[in-house]
Amino acid sequence: MNPELKYTLAVALVVLFLVTTYGVRVLVKGRAHFDRIDRQGGSRLLSKGAMEIGYWIISPVARALVSLHVSPNQVSWMSFGFGAFAGVFLALGHFGFGAICATVCGLLDSVDGMVARLSGVASDAGEVLDAAIDRYVEFFFLAGLIIYYREQHVLQLLALMALLGSFMVSYSTTKAESLQIEPPNGLMRRPERAVYLTAGAALSAPSIAWFEGTPEFASPLAYPMVLALSMVAVLANFSAIERFWLIARALRRRELKRGEVYPASNEKKPLQTAEPQVTEHSADIGR
Repeated sequence: MNPELKYTLAVALVVLFLVTTYGVRVLVKGRAHFDRIDRQGGSRLLSKGAMEIGYWIISPVARALVSLHVSPNQVSWMSFGFGAFAGVFLALGHFGFGAICATVCGLLDSVDGMVARLSGVASDAGEVLDAAIDRYVEFFFLAGLIIYYREQHVLQLLALMALLGSFMVSYSTTKAESLQIEPPNGLMRRPERAVYLTAGAALSAPSIAWFEGTPEFASPLAYPMVLALSMVAVLANFSAIERFWLIARALRRRELKRGEVYPASNEKKPLQTAEPQVTEHSADIGR
């Protein structure tokens, strides 16, 4: 067994052990509850229970980092470093090592906010740094796959579509918040994309070693990774389109409400519902 596969399976066993331990904890004490998870909730692709397991695992890590006086920004930059390494490993075809780095990166990405809250130093500036690093880390991962699939143009296009969908979902959330609209809670949010892509990379290590020993192409296709990319490419772009449609609809409703409260004329006549004005710009948003 090659070292990469050995380390990947070891990390998978550790994760399985932790999940099993949480299952015992649920039987004895019940589920662990976290305010952020309760507010955010789960989805059809990543259940609330799965997110609670992740937060339960990282809580001791966050407390340990606080006791060591590690700042949230330092944790964020460590996440950036592991994300960059994940992209490099994927570009070189080392999916197992890429998955391990992506797992550590995701762990640190979740820990930094918890460290900030436990330390009492949470700030808007820290959130901006965290959001920026998230975008870079996601780019590193998918850019690594784009480089790896450079000989397979269809799969390279698939990775590009996954990159586009990922960024558009994140942009839709930012746009909604800037317009003071509740961000739509659709599919393929960042935690879901991270879990599916990392799982695809992790499963690709044994797939390449056991089932793709004599590849038909210049390099192994890594079938689990192709499946994960396909899910992200399709569902993230669908979710982005749905989100922008919901944002546009919410904006029209708000404009309609303003028209009822602030009629165009000051004359004393009964308030009437203003007809929505369809401009070229608003029509483009609706399409």
